[in-house]
Amino acid sequence: MVMKKLSFVLGMVLILTACQQAPQQTQEDPMEPLLSKYQEVPLTADISHLSDNEKEMLKLLFKAAAIMDDIFWLQNYGEKIPFLTEIENAKAREFAAINYGPWDELDNQKPFLEGYDEKPAGAQFYPLDMTVEEFEAFDDPNKTSLYTLIRRDEKGGLKTVWYHEAYAKEINEAADLLDKASELAGDKAFADYLKLRANALRTDEYFESDMAWMDVRDNNVDMVIGPIENYTDALFGYKAAHEAFILIKDKVWSDRLSHYAAFLPELQTQLPVDQKYKNEVPGSDADLNAYDVVYYAGDCNMAGKTIAINLPNDERVQLEKGTRKLQLKNSMRAKFDQILMPISNVLIAPELRQHIKFDAFFSNTMFHEVAHGMGIKNTIDGTSTVRKALKEQYSPIEEAKADILGLYLVTKLHQMGEYTDTELMDNYVTFMAGFFRSVRFGAASAHGKANMLTFNFFREEGAFKRTDEGYYAIDLEKMMAAAEKLTGMILKTQGDGDYEAVKSWIANEGVVKPELQQDLNRLTEANIPVDIYFKMGPEMLGL
Repeated sequence: MVMKKLSFVLGMVLILTACQQAPQQTQEDPMEPLLSKYQEVPLTADISHLSDNEKEMLKLLFKAAAIMDDIFWLQNYGEKIPFLTEIENAKAREFAAINYGPWDELDNQKPFLEGYDEKPAGAQFYPLDMTVEEFEAFDDPNKTSLYTLIRRDEKGGLKTVWYHEAYAKEINEAADLLDKASELAGDKAFADYLKLRANALRTDEYFESDMAWMDVRDNNVDMVIGPIENYTDALFGYKAAHEAFILIKDKVWSDRLSHYAAFLPELQTQLPVDQKYKNEVPGSDADLNAYDVVYYAGDCNMAGKTIAINLPNDERVQLEKGTRKLQLKNSMRAKFDQILMPISNVLIAPELRQHIKFDAFFSNTMFHEVAHGMGIKNTIDGTSTVRKALKEQYSPIEEAKADILGLYLVTKLHQMGEYTDTELMDNYVTFMAGFFRSVRFGAASAHGKANMLTFNFFREEGAFKRTDEGYYAIDLEKMMAAAEKLTGMILKTQGDGDYEAVKSWIANEGVVKPELQQDLNRLTEANIPVDIYFKMGPEMLGL
């Protein structure tokens, strides 16, 4: 009897203990580590200097930008609302919204939701059952346009559909908003641009509005809107995706940048490559300015966030007028503080960490964008643009060019005595730290491949070494020489338009090798975010 009582008491103790411990045994939401790859950042700016009309204009621009976001959902995945509504897990739903679909864009586009296959290379720009051979046999001059979808006709063959027809309801609504906003713009050049951009959305003819945007210089508010970049089309790299930025100009920082644009034609002549690869003269009417960005929408808001803009992409505009290079200072500062500095404390040699500086990060990013407008836009045999000749390989090799040529330009301007904001060591050490930040966007992305192409080249050239403790230290002289050598190699490859050579180079060297992957894993273990996402909208500005 005593034993039974004792057994009963022990049993009750075990039950009570188990009940007390149960809450501690709950498993972590599997979406938590995925969502933790992003650090939320509020997007704000001082708009106290804006007129009442400009503030009312901003409200219309926010609405137009949101429509670009809706169109991009259709291009990248499909219908947004039904997709998100079906996701019960709140964190999974938030992560899906960041990625504009069920694929983790920072992990080689792996599906993170059950029931989904790998992401189609051509996203939703092409029929999912279309083969490359079928596309190549399709006889339609508009099939490679930036602004057409490829669809099936009633007989099951291929046809082209212009964006303004495919998204007619959304496009007309956005265009009407831009027309109304133009009436409130205080700056005539910006008002003219908004009107022309509205017409461009309705017609898919963007040249005139791109040229007009090049003349927008004195406005307080700026906007980029429409189908712009072709990263999302990983099948051919032909199709541009819709996006929008809303920007508030930072006049103080812009004044610091304005004089560099005048040196671009001279710097083009000094590129380290044979003359035939630099015969094109970039437009000298380039614009370098700094902005606080207050809204991202569509393509530019998916996963890894853009911190600088170099547009227009139209080679005709670039050769005639150049490009505008807009630095998104508040977003850039957030990435520097939240990501680059913590990365440096893990992977950069302690004695070099003093050279990780925001001004160097800012200038490296700025000259990356400057570099996009330099080099060569047409193959030297005159048969094609570089973009079309290199197809889906164009984006990664162009990003690699901008990375390394940007560093080369900083070096040249410093040697000319024109750039004195930083020491060269600051730029090169910060550039080194930037590898580890950018490649975490995913080695399959254009920027990831570009980073690895340069990183692996630098390693072969002895530009840096990895210590036994797992820290990276640079050799400045070797890194400068490697930067010049790689700049020339990429410019030649682009001018030759050799698709197979570029494809092979990127396949072999645009990859993360095992030792580096181990170091990238250390950043994850240190809980350093991969990128940022935004709390943004008119309410953040008090509108």
